[in-house]
Amino acid sequence: MKKWRAGKQVRVVVIWDKAPCHTAKVVKAKAAELGIELVFLPGYSPDLDPIERLWDWMRQEVTRGHCYDSVAELTAAAQAFIASINADPIAVVDRLWPVFELDPEVEDKLRVSS
Repeated sequence: MKKWRAGKQVRVVVIWDKAPCHTAKVVKAKAAELGIELVFLPGYSPDLDPIERLWDWMRQEVTRGHCYDSVAELTAAAQAFIASINADPIAVVDRLWPVFELDPEVEDKLRVSS
């Protein structure tokens, strides 16, 4: 595992949710041994966890409103989705990157006047 960064002075940070497999003592010990810094997301933070938005996107494209005749058809649809997002990684980052600040125009539209 260390070979990919051999001789390089780089900081490696892994941002994870608090799934038990991520917080296990053995995982933390191995990460420390490899010089990997683990940062854990707050308890419930789907807005900060891009994988949650990726799963939602996949559900929108592959399963929502679709009833496949077989597992093979579902698998093919999932594979086609994966191939399409792999073809445009910039679009994936743009779609999955968390929004920390609203555009002032959007914010104005969301305001509720009393």
